[in-house]
Amino acid sequence: MGAQLAGKGGHGRGRRRGYRAMADINMTPFIDVMLVLLIVFMVAAPLLTVGVPVDLPKTNAAPLEAQKDPLFVTVQADGRVYVQETAVETANMVPLLIAVTNNNPDARILVRGDAKIAYGKMLEVMGTMSAAGFKKVGLVAEMPSGPGATGPRVGGSAQR
Repeated sequence: MGAQLAGKGGHGRGRRRGYRAMADINMTPFIDVMLVLLIVFMVAAPLLTVGVPVDLPKTNAAPLEAQKDPLFVTVQADGRVYVQETAVETANMVPLLIAVTNNNPDARILVRGDAKIAYGKMLEVMGTMSAAGFKKVGLVAEMPSGPGATGPRVGGSAQR
C-alpha cells in the first residue's frame, strides 16, 4: 500500500524539475504597443497637414492622380487669400508663387476656395495665376457625404 510521491526515490518518472528564472524578455506587449502607436500616427499625420480652415464645395468629379507636393492657394469666405499658410494680397500673390516654385510654370497649384466665396473672387485669383504663366492650376473640392465619400478631391484644372 505504499505510494511514492513524485520526486522521492523516483525511477525517472515524475522527476521534480526545479524552477529557473526566465531570462528572455517577452516582446509581445512591446510589439502590441508599437503597432498601436504606428496606427495612431498613421491616422493623425494626414490631419496635421491641413492648413487654413475652409469649407470646400462638394462635387462628384473623379479624382485626378496625386501629384508630388502641390502648392495650395486658399481663398476664405471673407476673401482673404493664402499661399500655403501665408496670408497675401492678390497683387503680391504672383511674386510669392514665383519665388516658392522657383519660377517653374509647370508647378502644380491647387486652389481651395470656400463654398460661400463669390465666383468673381475665385476667377480673379485663378486668372492672376494663369496670367502669370502657371499652366497647372486646379480646384479642390470634397465628395458629397454618403456612401463612397472619401474626403477631399482634386477637381478639374485650368490648363491651356
